[in-house]
Amino acid sequence: MDSVKLLVLYPQPKDNVVFDHDYASHWDMFHQKLSIPRTGKLPYTVTKFVAVDDEIPKYYQMFSMVFSSMNELHKTLSSEEMQSVASDAVRISSGGAEYFN
Repeated sequence: MDSVKLLVLYPQPKDNVVFDHDYASHWDMFHQKLSIPRTGKLPYTVTKFVAVDDEIPKYYQMFSMVFSSMNELHKTLSSEEMQSVASDAVRISSGGAEYFN
């Protein structure tokens, strides 16, 4: 089976400074819980969206991570560690529910 990608889209937060601070703490927990080293090639990407002209994008930030298979994605998502990370993602998303795809 082909690889699959997990996407998490964070809506525009109520306060960007607070979100960025909370996201840094969230990232520390993510690395710790999933035992991801902080050096070398990271297994994910984080993209921030910017306004074009005066149009503010619907989403503030996107996280994406590729998994080798759907089975590997499900195994990771159902782990106690990732459940903790997902709960924290809900906590920091002050602009509304994040979108997981």
